[in-house]
Amino acid sequence: MNIPQPWVLSVDRTTWSFGETTFNILVLGIVYKGIAYPVVWEMLKKKGNTKTKERVTLLKKFKKIFPKEKVKHILGDREFVGKKWLSYLLGRKGMQFRVRIRESDKISSKQGLLRGSVYFAHLQVGEYEIGKKRCQVWGKWVYVSALRLETRELLIVISPHYSRNAIDDYAERWGIETLFGILKTRGFCLESTHFTDAERLSKLVCLLSLALCWAVKTGEWLAELHPIPIKKHGRLAKSIFRYGLDFLRSIFLDLDMKSHDFFFCLNFLSCT
Repeated sequence: MNIPQPWVLSVDRTTWSFGETTFNILVLGIVYKGIAYPVVWEMLKKKGNTKTKERVTLLKKFKKIFPKEKVKHILGDREFVGKKWLSYLLGRKGMQFRVRIRESDKISSKQGLLRGSVYFAHLQVGEYEIGKKRCQVWGKWVYVSALRLETRELLIVISPHYSRNAIDDYAERWGIETLFGILKTRGFCLESTHFTDAERLSKLVCLLSLALCWAVKTGEWLAELHPIPIKKHGRLAKSIFRYGLDFLRSIFLDLDMKSHDFFFCLNFLSCT
């Protein structure tokens, strides 16, 4: 995929079980047009959340592969928090981030340290506040913004510099959730694999990443020829990914009769 720079990165973890085996994969992807395209990942040999060391290893691997590429910012959910992790991000020159913290995490104020739920207790559903002054979170100075969601839950985001778009920027994190849906139940059914060897599973993720790009490129080409219908609620009848995947699937199910379409679509792989 020819994704223009600077890149928006999103980090998250996906997990599932097969028998007594638990799969736990930490993924860093480039978000583009609503989908995160995986570029580096770690097969975690454990259950549960990641540690700072594992996240740092992932970012170092990315930097080694892409030493000169420009990054706009990195996005992380509430799992990717803590003093050590924040210290690492702030210590990287030019590293921008939008990280969601928990409502229970404490923010410095004139009244002392307050839980996020108390600090932003005044926000009503749909209201948001963009922090214009730095506050301390885990002893580090950051800018804090918040939005009261329809569920009445608070979306609290920290960033190293003031940004009026901090909340909107963070919304792009959903691209990695879309990726996991594509890899699993809404696409390639990765969780149905019987692989238990981490190396073999990692190679399978690599192949599926290429398949993702192939399906999207095919879907984009199809959409130019035959635009996807828009339903009454204003959304597309199917995603670009699904459009391309369904077309490729129809080719493979009748490869003898559709060999011309196969070789035509094969050219899209050279563009990824």
